[in-house]
Amino acid sequence: MSYTQLTREQRYQIYALKKAGHLQVEIARVIGVNKSTISRELSRNTGLRSYRPKQAHRFAMERRQAKAKPRITSEDWHRIEVLLRQGWSPDQVGCRLELESRRKVSHERIYQHIYADKRAGGELYTVLRCQKQRKKRYGSNDRRGKIPNRTGIEMRPTIVDDKSRIGDWEGDTIIGKGHKGAVVSLVERKSMFICLAKVGRKTARLVADAEIRLLSPLKEKVHTITKDNGLEFCDHARVAEAINADIYFARPYASNERGLNENANGLVRQYLPKSRRFDTVTDAEIDLIAHRLNHRPRKTLGYRTPYEVFFNTKTQLTGVALGN
Repeated sequence: MSYTQLTREQRYQIYALKKAGHLQVEIARVIGVNKSTISRELSRNTGLRSYRPKQAHRFAMERRQAKAKPRITSEDWHRIEVLLRQGWSPDQVGCRLELESRRKVSHERIYQHIYADKRAGGELYTVLRCQKQRKKRYGSNDRRGKIPNRTGIEMRPTIVDDKSRIGDWEGDTIIGKGHKGAVVSLVERKSMFICLAKVGRKTARLVADAEIRLLSPLKEKVHTITKDNGLEFCDHARVAEAINADIYFARPYASNERGLNENANGLVRQYLPKSRRFDTVTDAEIDLIAHRLNHRPRKTLGYRTPYEVFFNTKTQLTGVALGN
């Protein structure tokens, strides 16, 4: 007869019934398992201070984990570490391994491996391009409020993934020190053309107003916008109606689904570091930053600029990249 895996709730039932003086056969009948399951549970998971459900469940989970065959082999980890030391990001490593038909390893799992190595005295973390302090994550569920009438990225047309047309955008906000103001960031996927606007507070109304102000003059070149799940985007329906575009939301904690926007925000941070309070930033400064980024040649664009690709034109760069 196979052994039944007990749940945490069943262990609390066992504890209560046992404390009430019931025999093992009676406990098994009440819970709905074989009496041998109860016998095995009590013999395996009873601690020095008798049977306690919380401790018993921990014992059981630890044994199960110890017996589990690792999904990611030592060969996989060796390959991952080699690529990390070559300057690849965890996201690039995970996606490349999947492309090579190896095991799928999420970037989050790679980060966990890196920081476990750091706690053990290793130096693998030093290869990361960004050396910011890692925040502890409590579970995988998104604890932020829900965005009304949200349309997930899984409903987005596949043509957006190809980056074969102008008009598919990604949106996010960049926050200043002490949450003093924010910058709305919109990036077109094919051309890398960026639009920036400062808002005094990160409210849904102000963010939507900024998006409409930025994209209305370009509405003929706006088909879709893919956004982060921040509540500042709750007014997305008004934006969609104003510029006649479809708006989609990436999965929670899946920044790779807006990778271009994340990269663009990193470029903006070169001018607006996290130590900068945004209430000291002027609109003219924001416009200059966008101008410089849009007139900077990009390798992935064949050393054309985002401005040239977006407007399908050619510009004289002498002095332009400096904002002149």
